[in-house]
Amino acid sequence: MAMPQLRLLLHIRTHRPPPSSPMLLRVRKPSFARSSVEGFRSLMATYTTGASGSPKLLFRQLFEKESSTYTYLLADVGHPDKPALLVDPVDKTVERDLTLVKELGLKLIYAMNTHVHADHVTGTGLIKGMVPGVQSVISKASNARADLFVEHGDKIHFGNLFLEVRATPGHTLGCVTYVTGDGPEQPQPRMAFTGDALLIHGCGRTDFQGGSSDQLYNSVHSQIFTLPKDTLLYPAHDYKGFTVTTVEEELSHNPRLTKDKGTFKNIMENLKLPYPKMIDVAVPANMVCGFQDAIEKPSKALAS
Repeated sequence: MAMPQLRLLLHIRTHRPPPSSPMLLRVRKPSFARSSVEGFRSLMATYTTGASGSPKLLFRQLFEKESSTYTYLLADVGHPDKPALLVDPVDKTVERDLTLVKELGLKLIYAMNTHVHADHVTGTGLIKGMVPGVQSVISKASNARADLFVEHGDKIHFGNLFLEVRATPGHTLGCVTYVTGDGPEQPQPRMAFTGDALLIHGCGRTDFQGGSSDQLYNSVHSQIFTLPKDTLLYPAHDYKGFTVTTVEEELSHNPRLTKDKGTFKNIMENLKLPYPKMIDVAVPANMVCGFQDAIEKPSKALAS
């Protein structure tokens, strides 16, 4: 009986710091306490999975305040090499991220993007220049520059862990969601890094970069909402101080994607959002891996 009380105490202590803080912790109403505690555990803890000697996932959620972007660090610390990857790094916080990788004794092998971002310049190009051997990763459908192209169904291995690639176009034509593996030696509950396809109680806009509200609705409902209900969902952005949600929570509380497709399309077509202030700088840079040298060997497909 003591454990639930301890978990609730941990939740109470996750009140977010002032807006100027580089890290925002999620605060939820009491009715959402279960998913908030799960989020706190996933944010601050190192997962141990399976039986003795099985892989261990180290996970960190990092924040870039100017574009409200989340970068995610994952590593298999149960593997001798401690291989690691970064999802959606930002150019302005590359030094912070690489310092953390070094302090934790990790070996960074991949710098990955969920899509071609329009609100910030990716840090993948800078990372490649600072850490020899790191490979950049993006979807083949994005038509962007990278070392490795991924497609739906591919698996990205780091140590004994892996991420499954799920195509989730709609915000842009090249969006993908990265999902932790399904199996006895993989982290539980599962985790999905949804980019801008699915936000916490929201979703990405669909009015530029080949976006489609019809396609986004289908992507989320077929590739994200079909995951186990306790799957932890981590978006590329949040503007209200939240950090994590779950499939179950979004199925109940997402004000757009709980509607039928016709209503959803009508909502998206009438958002009247301003032109993204960074798009004319960010998209051209991100199409070449964020200032990546244009004279490099051609990208290659990632083996499943």
